[in-house]
Amino acid sequence: MTLPSVRPLCEQEQQNLRQSVDYSAAQGIPEIWARTAERFGQIVALHDPHSQPAVKLTFAELHQKIQQFAAGLQSLGIQPGDRVAFFSDNGPRWLVADQGLMLAGAVNAVRGAQADPDELLYILEHSDSVALVVQDLATLKKLLAGVQARSLRFVVLLTDEPTPELPIKVLNFAAVMALADSASLRPVRFERDALATLMYTSGTSGKPKGVMLSHGNLLSQITAACAVVHPLPGERVLSILPIWHCYERTFEYFVLSQGCGQVYTNIRQVKKDLKQFQPRYMVGVPRLWESIYEGVQKQFREQPANKQKLVQFFLQQSHRYIYARRTLFNLNLDKLQPSLGDKLVALIQAIALWPIHQIGDRLVYKQVRAATGNQIEFVVSGGGSIAEHLEDFYEVVGIQILGGYGLTETAPITHVRRPWHNLRGADGQPVPGTETRIVNPETRQDLAVGQQGLVLLRGPQVMQGYYKNPEATAKAIDPEGWFDTGDLGKVTPQDDLIITGRAKDTIVLTNGENIEPQPIENACQRSPYIDQIMLVGQDQKMLGALIVPNLEALEQWATQQGKTLVTTATEASSHQALTFDHPSIQELYRQELNREVKGRPGYRPDERIGVFKIIREPMTVENGMMTQTLKIRRAVVMEQYRGMIDAMFS
Repeated sequence: MTLPSVRPLCEQEQQNLRQSVDYSAAQGIPEIWARTAERFGQIVALHDPHSQPAVKLTFAELHQKIQQFAAGLQSLGIQPGDRVAFFSDNGPRWLVADQGLMLAGAVNAVRGAQADPDELLYILEHSDSVALVVQDLATLKKLLAGVQARSLRFVVLLTDEPTPELPIKVLNFAAVMALADSASLRPVRFERDALATLMYTSGTSGKPKGVMLSHGNLLSQITAACAVVHPLPGERVLSILPIWHCYERTFEYFVLSQGCGQVYTNIRQVKKDLKQFQPRYMVGVPRLWESIYEGVQKQFREQPANKQKLVQFFLQQSHRYIYARRTLFNLNLDKLQPSLGDKLVALIQAIALWPIHQIGDRLVYKQVRAATGNQIEFVVSGGGSIAEHLEDFYEVVGIQILGGYGLTETAPITHVRRPWHNLRGADGQPVPGTETRIVNPETRQDLAVGQQGLVLLRGPQVMQGYYKNPEATAKAIDPEGWFDTGDLGKVTPQDDLIITGRAKDTIVLTNGENIEPQPIENACQRSPYIDQIMLVGQDQKMLGALIVPNLEALEQWATQQGKTLVTTATEASSHQALTFDHPSIQELYRQELNREVKGRPGYRPDERIGVFKIIREPMTVENGMMTQTLKIRRAVVMEQYRGMIDAMFS
């Protein structure tokens, strides 16, 4: 079949590009800041209300500080092309240092300060860094032995803490900025194909790989985003994701390039900050939207029984309404090409249910929107597939989620849903300049529209390769420039990409059936009693599951049932007292799994979860069972619970 070509821009995309600030002539990311200082000078660019003291920087001040930091680095000997390791979490000084490094001509190798010290030291060594920028003195101390073993030119702290006496030169932030008083900035000539940064993938196993992203890769993300949305100068964006995540980093470049103000928040403050700062936009990962959803559900569960029934009635009717509305606008993933009869039925349903939906909106849903500041135009979800029940809930309450797809290796966004074509359950249409191929994983032959296969991508955002790893680069990118994502998926006739799983995550049962675990796991997480779930069953007759329960919901259920599900009366108030092997709990989870799995569209008997175990310890970044982008490390979990899994199937 004919290879795909770049999808032409629709009228709305062309209009967005015309209205956005144009950076098509820029050769390097640092060129943004002089432009923003000129156009948006006195608008607040960065606001960190949680630092001590709170920080506010206008676009003019941000540009000035970036120049100062760059001049200070040059006076310390930084030359164009030098590698500098940069280990810090998000905040105004992160952006000053990041762009100061680039403006000075350096290539930064970034990672969060909370990463494992061995991983940070590996990046420091592997990246050939000549200097190091760290978040604070505590970060330096945990790396000190490894840092002293390398002949670095200097270390910079992003705080103003007093610097210790060490064999290596250490400067705090204020000292670097002060160097600019006696040193003028030497201009650096940028080229789009020049290396800008090394972003080390967290991965689910093995050593991280250094993804080489050029200035052109990063700039392509701004152009791509401009075609999808048109934010206005001064509109606020709430930032919560870690900045070493490529998704957050390039989104920040984009919104700031358009004159938006960014407010920094964290998981402890986000609910309060949503109300106080009333953002128009926010990016996050599915786990964040799940957390907010569960908080709302908790409030619903705490209402009197009659109010709970009323809320559930409105939610059920509104679900019916949004499904009818999707069918009317050809946005029902299960029926992309509805017949005239389908549309007529959907129209009748929508008309009948609209008044109930409006009453539900006035009584219930507007309160949910008020908790988010009541100004959100949309939120963007990436970093993993978002579960169907979350899609439904946020659409019902009137908060639009634009799902997207991409990888660190693609800078990262390759596909995103459009506000005017928001096909829930899909991962979006390609952004401008991006090509998508679906091929047979074995033969690499192109597959027809609608068939599932391996997803290959080509476009201006695809990385230059893995740093000092030509073998891995050749495996990932073929001679024609097609990048192997490692994901399985399919495309619709309208070019929507639907990711169905990871090629390496596929579970093969003994009957030869291939099972993609993530869609089933997403369905199971609709249950209020399931916090996390991971499917197992490779080379077994049936699927199994490891389940982390929602302890609060489970205890509330036990109380309502009047069941004693604890080991002793003295332990009755403790989560630790719950006996997960109790027949009533086992039966509850069996019913929940059966209902959610069988309720999936296209359910097959092989997808039934035959056996399961409830585990007490959540899968977290801290215990190594999740990546820092909140994806389950399946191999690590399998190893941790090997004995339990084997016993499940014995």
